[in-house]
Amino acid sequence: MSRTPLRPLARILDARAKGENPDAIERENIRLRGEATRDSARLRAEGRLLFMGLAFLAAFTTVGLRMGTLAASTPEEPEISDTAPAILAQRADITDREGRVLATNLVTHALYAQPPMLVDPERTAEKLVKIFPDLDRERLVKDFTGTRKFLWIKKKISPEQMQAVHDIGDPGLLFGPREMRLYPNGKIAAHVLGGSRFGTEGVSSAEIVGTAGVEKAFDGWLRDPANNGAPLQLSLDLTIQSAVEEILAGGMKLMNAKGAAAVLMDVHTGEVVAMASLPDFDPNDRPAPLTKGDASDSPLFNRAVQGVYELGSTFKIFAVAQAMELGLVNPTTMINSKSPMVWGKFRIHDFHNYGDQLSVTDVIVESSNVGTAHIVQLIGPERQKTFLDKMGFLAPTKVELAEANTGRPILPAKWSDISAMTIGYGHGIAASPLHLAAAYATMANGGQKITPTLIHDVNHHPGERVVSEDVAKRTLAMMRAVVTRGTASFGDVKGYQVAGKTGTADKVKPGGGYYKDKVIATFASVFPVEDPKYVLILTLDEPSDNSGKIPRRTAGWTAVPVAAEVIRRVAPLLGLRPDHEEPDVLDGITLVAAKKSH
Repeated sequence: MSRTPLRPLARILDARAKGENPDAIERENIRLRGEATRDSARLRAEGRLLFMGLAFLAAFTTVGLRMGTLAASTPEEPEISDTAPAILAQRADITDREGRVLATNLVTHALYAQPPMLVDPERTAEKLVKIFPDLDRERLVKDFTGTRKFLWIKKKISPEQMQAVHDIGDPGLLFGPREMRLYPNGKIAAHVLGGSRFGTEGVSSAEIVGTAGVEKAFDGWLRDPANNGAPLQLSLDLTIQSAVEEILAGGMKLMNAKGAAAVLMDVHTGEVVAMASLPDFDPNDRPAPLTKGDASDSPLFNRAVQGVYELGSTFKIFAVAQAMELGLVNPTTMINSKSPMVWGKFRIHDFHNYGDQLSVTDVIVESSNVGTAHIVQLIGPERQKTFLDKMGFLAPTKVELAEANTGRPILPAKWSDISAMTIGYGHGIAASPLHLAAAYATMANGGQKITPTLIHDVNHHPGERVVSEDVAKRTLAMMRAVVTRGTASFGDVKGYQVAGKTGTADKVKPGGGYYKDKVIATFASVFPVEDPKYVLILTLDEPSDNSGKIPRRTAGWTAVPVAAEVIRRVAPLLGLRPDHEEPDVLDGITLVAAKKSH
């Protein structure tokens, strides 16, 4: 913008020519310039006042609207924004086949400290040690008075302990809510459930993760929100599981055994109704694994699944079944049983001298190693190996436990003729009691392959056919004869027609060879034989019946009486009605009326 000069030359010259005062022109121009400046300043001020007025109006309108919104809303506590990943604390329950709770969650609290906020660290440490005797006072004092800003004291505490800590009154002791895993039945089904621990932790929640058993095998499923809290339903029956464990513990003590295992299985579905391993533990207070020594000495060791043993004469039934399936023998075929049997530098002996010949049925009834070896010779190593593979003995079981893969059978490096013979009577091959249960279930259901499972599902069905129904029925008849007149006479539970086979194997030394006075005793049983429903495998580790003048270690004296008591107790719980008539399954097999002693 151009400005008018105060003393324009043209006007000054004109004023002088007219005789006027040139200074008047200057004063007039000064006045006009001042008025123009004043008008401009007033306009700017008015514009600013208008803008500020509009701004204040908008601000007050916004504040008023916000206040109105807050007044009409429900008050809520403010939350601190957290950019860390959320801790998934939920975990589904585990129940038995009847819906009874085996594992659930319990709301509890964790105790932690913020040492800078502690008023009297030494007094607080002393009080805490009185509430939690396992704490170290010196360590607490060192942590409380050091440079640490945060310290976990207890990951889970009871309401009584929480109140006692409250009474200390120190503001540096704080509580964080969380859920803990609870096993309300204590030790019952401990090896199946396994256990759990805290994973990712925060002061206000903690993740629960499985450490063993089905808790670990189904860890992802149990934590999956998509399941909407549905429980994991196992095939176990809590009542029957409890009874089996109680009787097994009593039998283990009575027979002076160092360990024991039992598996009760439905022969048509493969569902495990009870699985026990002793010694056991409480998953609410899971012990630490052994760092040295024999892993099987740990209570965490699941003998039913992880324990692989030479199961002795329980294997003889498979050799006979295969030979009958191949048409090589029938129940009355006479077999050379002259002992000892010499094969190269090896000698095979029987427990007793059974004469020069036994029928195939009596090979099983008398449990003849020599007779079984001759039957295996007819089969041959390759065919035997193929058959045992179909029965599931060459690979770990597919049961839904995290430890299942560790129960891998021990097989001979070379499946030679002599290996085949010893495998025929249960030596030279080691498998778990669960392997044996599945194989006996296959025989009991008419010859269709069974895969063991711990999940209750009405859609479980047997697999491929391994032996014909006729061979399976004849096999059961032989096993019934073992109970009525053979090595398992103590297993004859009145009313439930038990069939079975005993097995006693010298225990393998860790460095090789066999112990002379330590055995694995097993009784594999099926009941009721007329219409088989269940298989029970019961194994005792290093049993010894010392009730007589000399210790008796064979399965007939140790495992069989314990298994009979299990059947006697659980059969009514399984809904089986006693039937005191001898089953027709024995037709066609010659029985001796008098029972023989063991």
